[in-house]
Amino acid sequence: MPTNAEIEISRPARITGRIMSGLVIVFLLFDGAIKLVPWPVVTDSMDKMGFGASETLARSLGLITIICTLLYSVPPTSILGAILLTGYLGGAIASHVRIGSPLFTHTLFGLYLGLMVWGGLYLRDGNLRALLPFRR
Repeated sequence: MPTNAEIEISRPARITGRIMSGLVIVFLLFDGAIKLVPWPVVTDSMDKMGFGASETLARSLGLITIICTLLYSVPPTSILGAILLTGYLGGAIASHVRIGSPLFTHTLFGLYLGLMVWGGLYLRDGNLRALLPFRR
């Protein structure tokens, strides 16, 4: 029985939301893990983006990515995780804008991922639906 603050969600919407969120979680955990190593492709990419080839910075970003993703993956902290990931992805978008990366493949990739973060959460979380209702 839903409380006043929660809206009931259909089973297909909940499953779709979990799949979307699961894809985001797997991708971001992988992204964070390769930054922890850090592989040369990571440090080379960071250098091309103007951050230098710092292994310490790569590891720090990897740790931030993993922590935010884990917060997003746990239901009680999922909204906080989504907010933190939005900020992180916004920084990635800004970095790509600054160096003139291709718009649809690189620059807007953070937007696509952010839409999946919030879309998946909206489909699976009744509290978020109650907070941000769509009106018909």
